[in-house]
Amino acid sequence: MKRLLKQLVFKYIGQEHRSPSPLNSHEKYKKSGLTHEEALTIMEKIQNAFEVEKIYRNNTMGLDELSEHIQENRYKVSQVINTYLAKNFYSFLNEYRINEAKQLLVTDPNLSVKAVMYEVGFNSKNSFYNAFKKITGHCPNDYRALANADFVQTKIQMA
Repeated sequence: MKRLLKQLVFKYIGQEHRSPSPLNSHEKYKKSGLTHEEALTIMEKIQNAFEVEKIYRNNTMGLDELSEHIQENRYKVSQVINTYLAKNFYSFLNEYRINEAKQLLVTDPNLSVKAVMYEVGFNSKNSFYNAFKKITGHCPNDYRALANADFVQTKIQMA
């Protein structure tokens, strides 16, 4: 709502073409005290937790759990994700989950979509399908079929 009001005020006073502020200078983080070095350290910890430890598979994962896991302040973790990665926590979390789901759907055709959903950390079929479609543009079954069709087509071309 604040953003909409600011846009209206700037438009009204003729500054609608002002340049957007850089990602790391959000007004809500003006007083956070997070240094660039500290942000890089937190980002490394987050990436390690997601890429090596695969904590996104935990179906109760939230910002509090991530912060506790990497032993960093919740607000600073949120700031790093929002400003340095330009997304909110759940978008970030879902990207990791969906990327693994895509891989599992293609590499293990005997695994049901529901099993994949649980394996990558989703609790709800609806949430999984919505996130999957938002990121890939396809539902999981269609994605699997398209990926398999591409694989078969590539094999035919190589023969």
